[in-house]
Amino acid sequence: MTDPACAATPQARPPLTAVEAVELAGMFKALSDPVRLRVLSAVATRAGGEACVCEVSEGIDVTQPTISHHLKVLREAGLLTSERRASWVYYRVVPETLHRLSELLAAEAGLAVTG
Repeated sequence: MTDPACAATPQARPPLTAVEAVELAGMFKALSDPVRLRVLSAVATRAGGEACVCEVSEGIDVTQPTISHHLKVLREAGLLTSERRASWVYYRVVPETLHRLSELLAAEAGLAVTG
C-alpha cells in the first residue's frame, strides 16, 4: 500500500518483468568477471567481431582451460557464439545481445541508444 503522503510519479516505461530480469541478470553476471570482460573484448575488437580460440588468450595471464571456461560462460549467456572450423573454434560476439544490454542501461540512465 502506498503512503498517502507519497505522491505517485507516473511511469515513463514499464519496468522489467521477472522473466526479463532473470535473463538479463544472467548476461550481466557473465560480464561481472574481469577476465570474461577481457575475453569478450578480445573477441569484439577483432575484425568482424570474430576470433579464433588461439587468439583470445593473447595478453590474458590465465591458462587455456580457464579461457575455455570463460568462453563457455559467455556463450551460455548468449554473448558469444562459436563455430568449429577444422581443428579450431572461432568465437563471434552476438551484436543483438550487446545492443539489448546497451539499450537497457541507456534507458535506465534516461538516454537513447542508436544503431
